Amino acid sequence: MAITPLMPVYPRSPVRPVRGEGVYLYGEQGEKYLDFASGIAVNLLGHGHPHLTKAIQEQAATLMHVSNLYGSPQGEAFAKRLTDNSFADTVFFTNSGAEAVECAIKTARRYHHHHGHPEKNVLITFGNAFHGRTMATISATDQPKLRDGFAPLLPGFAVVDFDDLEGAAAAVDQHTAGFLVEPVQGEGGIRPASPEFLRGLRRICDENDLMLVFDEVQCGVARTGTLYAYEHYGIEPDILASAKGIGGGFPMGACLATEKAAAGMVVGTHGSTYGGNPLAMAAGQAVFDVILEPGFLEHVTRMGERLRGALEQMIPNHDHLFESVRGLGLMLGVKMKTDSRAFVTYLRDHGLLTVAAGDNVMRVLPPLIVEDAHVTEFVEKLSEAARQYEVPQAA
Repeated sequence: MAITPLMPVYPRSPVRPVRGEGVYLYGEQGEKYLDFASGIAVNLLGHGHPHLTKAIQEQAATLMHVSNLYGSPQGEAFAKRLTDNSFADTVFFTNSGAEAVECAIKTARRYHHHHGHPEKNVLITFGNAFHGRTMATISATDQPKLRDGFAPLLPGFAVVDFDDLEGAAAAVDQHTAGFLVEPVQGEGGIRPASPEFLRGLRRICDENDLMLVFDEVQCGVARTGTLYAYEHYGIEPDILASAKGIGGGFPMGACLATEKAAAGMVVGTHGSTYGGNPLAMAAGQAVFDVILEPGFLEHVTRMGERLRGALEQMIPNHDHLFESVRGLGLMLGVKMKTDSRAFVTYLRDHGLLTVAAGDNVMRVLPPLIVEDAHVTEFVEKLSEAARQYEVPQAA
């Protein structure tokens, strides 16, 4: 048999973690890695956080799963916590970010159907976005690497350039349901939207009764220094997809919506077998216990500024490799002058874990519990690796 037991859809690296502690991962042979990838912005409390671990252990011993046909005191409590701390009035819990985006798409379309306009079913999306790997979410992108081989794709999406307000406005027609946008593109290269762009989308939606849908799967849950990234822009979406860090490593997501936006989401319109199970809710509550503590978001902001400043100070010493730093909070990207993926692979051999992204960017996504000493360690090791790195020659 030639195929591996694990379907070979990932180019898996030689890094094989078996244990984690704080901001560090350890491999099978005891190799130690400084984890500034965080499972791609998932492990926001690091590895083995005592409060999160205890909450999961206690809930697992009590009740892990029941059907959503029954009442959910655990889900009701966590949903109330989310609505109390965000723009939203209601929440649907999912198992992943892609499912959260799927629910957001359905909610936006259902809003117009509910109001007698089923023809308003097209969401305007933006270039270089990443919304997930399901058929709907790859149909919402313009990336061939996600779409090739999966035709026919689903209709109902129109793609325009990211951060191009004039282009977005011109794409609106009688079939438009709204906009689906990442306030900070992650896979697309850590590209924060401009305030003028997002505020302009909000204005267009208000003027035309359209849905503004934010995909905050990667940038949400304290990653940028606010609970959700929309808070940086002085506006609120109608619908928001959240996941990754929301469970601190436990697989879960959420679709948040205003009462107006969720008008069409009535009994029978959506569902999930596992979404919102008691174990996931315990994990989510534990994460929010920590990130809502006084001073935690300020810590993320301070560490983000500290890390950005250290990287900016280092870049002139290696300006043959690095160009600039961008992002918000602890969602940073280093724009490179050489292949970012090759360099990220090289860093693994030096005990540093980062993540490559589009636009030739290296993503730097440390756990939000990172301290000054970890920032210093990261930048020193990064600088040492950069000194030794030999840029691959073009063929």
